[in-house]
Amino acid sequence: MKQRGRALNSQLRNSFSYGGKSMRSHFWNRSAVLLAVAAMAACGGGGGGSSEGAGDDAGEAAPAAAAVDPSTVGTISGMANFGGMVPTMEAIDMSTEADCAAGYGADGPMAQNVLVSGGGLANVFVYLSEGVSGAPAASGAASLDQVNCRYTPHVLGVQSGQDIEISNSDNLLHNINATPTENRGFNISQPRAGITSTQRFAVAEVMVPVRCDVHGWMQAYIGVVDHPYFAVTGADGSYSIANVPAGDYTMTAWHEEFGTMTSSVTVTAGGTAEASFDYSGEMMGADVPMGEALVLEHGTNRIRVERTQ
Repeated sequence: MKQRGRALNSQLRNSFSYGGKSMRSHFWNRSAVLLAVAAMAACGGGGGGSSEGAGDDAGEAAPAAAAVDPSTVGTISGMANFGGMVPTMEAIDMSTEADCAAGYGADGPMAQNVLVSGGGLANVFVYLSEGVSGAPAASGAASLDQVNCRYTPHVLGVQSGQDIEISNSDNLLHNINATPTENRGFNISQPRAGITSTQRFAVAEVMVPVRCDVHGWMQAYIGVVDHPYFAVTGADGSYSIANVPAGDYTMTAWHEEFGTMTSSVTVTAGGTAEASFDYSGEMMGADVPMGEALVLEHGTNRIRVERTQ
């Protein structure tokens, strides 16, 4: 019996490639196939996703809710306004990665903590934090790329259970180290250009910090919510959220240096509600909700911005 068991185990090992995704069925008989299927079922199955994809802890996508009736929805739009003296961003030393540094021209790469243009603040994550019920499930995948040794976009919003396709457009080693507090994190390497890994977060969490342990200046933030009613302000500080069911909501705005603000907003069918947020340089260093995971140092001081004198 022991010899027979060892022989069967050997057959099973020879019949599966890494991840249980391919079988060389001509090496074993029908009874071994049945045993293998039973073993896979007992372990929860061996399907879906690549070896670079979401882990077992990533969670299933949220079940689809009833489709939103277009005649009952409206839009929320607004601005993240910035007043007063604009902080001066620090230069990033990319001298160790000349190919990346060359992508930023004569001025070189600058920190992205506070980006202001024409009185508008970029990279503010805005989302409905209260009042949402029966939201539709996520559709499509979100994208996070690494271009010229920088995460693009710097701030990303996703729905819980939504796929996040993480790509490397630089032909050099990056690693993607996500350190959430409510979800299980991941730390994966992408040693060359053209690699794409798929991850997802199972539950809502604002925010999830992401860093590259190879390049200490690389950081991004992922806001995870359980509905599709969110946006990230553009370079001019504007945003728009469409197809929001009519109702009363609380909207929250998050920024990596200025913390959070909230605003009440009422959406009417076919209408456009306005919700804007005002920031200034005096608000620098606000309490930013992210817990211990906010720390992004890699043996050096965290890149910050300083106000001009």
